[in-house]
Amino acid sequence: MELRHLRYFVAVAEELHFGRAAMRLSMAQPPLSQQIRRLEAEIGAPLFSRTKRRVELTAAGRALLPEAQRLLARAEHAVRTAQRASRGESGRLAVGLVPSAGLELLPRVLRAWLARFPRVELEPRLMYPEQQVEALRTGVVQAGLLRPPVDDPDVVVEPILREPLVAALPQRHRLGRRPCVRLAELRNDTLIAFPRRVAPRYYDHFVDLCRRDGFRPRIVEQSASIPTNLGLVAAGLGVALLPAAVRVLHRRGVVYRPLAPPEHVEMALAWLADETPPIVAAFLDVVRAVARGAAASGVPAALR
Repeated sequence: MELRHLRYFVAVAEELHFGRAAMRLSMAQPPLSQQIRRLEAEIGAPLFSRTKRRVELTAAGRALLPEAQRLLARAEHAVRTAQRASRGESGRLAVGLVPSAGLELLPRVLRAWLARFPRVELEPRLMYPEQQVEALRTGVVQAGLLRPPVDDPDVVVEPILREPLVAALPQRHRLGRRPCVRLAELRNDTLIAFPRRVAPRYYDHFVDLCRRDGFRPRIVEQSASIPTNLGLVAAGLGVALLPAAVRVLHRRGVVYRPLAPPEHVEMALAWLADETPPIVAAFLDVVRAVARGAAASGVPAALR
């Protein structure tokens, strides 16, 4: 028995007229009648009682109709599910992200994603760049939002945003009333930073910036949590250099001041070079669109 035979049967059963059923199926009536007879022969029982004036379902036909309708509905659902999956419109996607990506960029991406792909479950997972690379390799996540650079030939890294850095200062800091601060003016301050083990390249980038301005920073490696480190800043234990997205966190006792001249860090997409299933390609497109929208407005996404 083929699905097309059930489709023919349901059309005749619902129309109770071979001519109307044939029109509905876009086929001639004689072939339809032949297919129904073949189905009856396969089942071993008549499905319709035919007279010159009317067509009626037999007991076997009445029993078959709801089952056939359910089977056809399930088949159509299966086809639609496969089609959505082929377009990246269904399933589940795990995405790694560094902490600062969750402050401003991720909410925008989530809104755009849910508007386009409401049937896809997006699962954000907090991970540092090195962790994301390993997670991509093992399939724990399928895409990532991280801070470059990443030295792995199997991982594609595509920068999407340049975010200005800001200095997070205690409210009573000597530079707290300035509209901006120079990095060299922080040479005598303790710099509160993420532990190097969780983001070594990011850590080294800040050290290099300070050395370029003529000093070696006095770094206290604290928590890998942005809110925790801001709490240490509020307590007056030091200052922190963070992406401008951090300004969405209004922490009492902390003021944010841009650097002059500006310094930037990049946010990038990451995925496996040899594996871009439709659902991942769809995610990449959504993130790119969000980033382009921010760039077109003339305001970095982290500051909007």
